[in-house]
Amino acid sequence: MLLALATQLSDAELVSRFKEGDRDAFSEIVRRYQDRVYSLAFRWMRDRTLAEEVAQDVFLALYRSLGRFRGDSQLSTWIYRVVVNHCKNRKLYRTRRKMDQHEALEGDRGDDAPARQIPAEGPGTDARVHQEEARELLHAALEKLDEEQRQIVILRDIQGLSYEEISDLLGVARGTV
Repeated sequence: MLLALATQLSDAELVSRFKEGDRDAFSEIVRRYQDRVYSLAFRWMRDRTLAEEVAQDVFLALYRSLGRFRGDSQLSTWIYRVVVNHCKNRKLYRTRRKMDQHEALEGDRGDDAPARQIPAEGPGTDARVHQEEARELLHAALEKLDEEQRQIVILRDIQGLSYEEISDLLGVARGTV
């Protein structure tokens, strides 16, 4: 019943109801204009995801400012102006941040900038230092163990022997290992 009544109301009546606190009136405005807002945003932005983002931003802005709509123009004209302004702002934002410009990773960049350097995939130049530090830490930890524990750790974790092999080699029960 409410939906049927809402579809019969004019845009001006929906705005008036919204100003009086009827939030369902805004839902009807969204329903009426969502396809047109998205379509206009898509034509400006030429990207579905960006158009969806702009449309969402537009309806959020409309919700916040609809109470100040004076009615000097038709609601549709005002909504389209908001869409165009949001699209312009989004394009300007993306241009300033060079979001749509891609640079080649290799080759001449065409300016006085130094050649792009890409990090090597292999270990860094400090890999040996880190290995040496790790080795020292491991030796210090092994020194804190008693002789039997040290042998078991070395045979199991460094040499990769099975529990059965360590048990036979050291002459201790498998559960002890």
